[in-house]
Amino acid sequence: MLEILSSFITDYGYLNLFILSFLASTVLPFGSEALVIALVYQGFSPFTVVMVATTGNFLGSCTTYYLGLKGRHVLEKYLSPSPGKLEKSERLFNKYGVYTLLFTWVPGIGDVITMVAGLMQLPFRSFSILVFLGKFGRYFVLAYSVVFFNSGF
Repeated sequence: MLEILSSFITDYGYLNLFILSFLASTVLPFGSEALVIALVYQGFSPFTVVMVATTGNFLGSCTTYYLGLKGRHVLEKYLSPSPGKLEKSERLFNKYGVYTLLFTWVPGIGDVITMVAGLMQLPFRSFSILVFLGKFGRYFVLAYSVVFFNSGF
């Protein structure tokens, strides 16, 4: 069984990573960190892993941003985000401004921050630059930590 899973990861590693990273940055409760670690540990190119994960995660966030842009009524009807999370994200966004988008990778609240950016009709250019940088930084640190610790310091 472990051999089959390992073969599946090796054969479709980047595709699996893209799909999982995309889904992880929508309102679905997925995480992509374990696959990033597994791929780098198995010898996949750390830079390519970082770029694939970042791209998938960024595009998933763009989807959530778009849902927010379409309005709260669509979100409440189809996704039912917690009112508490929405309020907390709105407070953070109002207090710290667009730079909160650098933290859209934070589990639990990051997806809500992207929704709030859409709800507040933040220009897509600002949104995309900050979200991409935040997600890239997260995956970069994760992947190269594996390289660092796997090399025996």
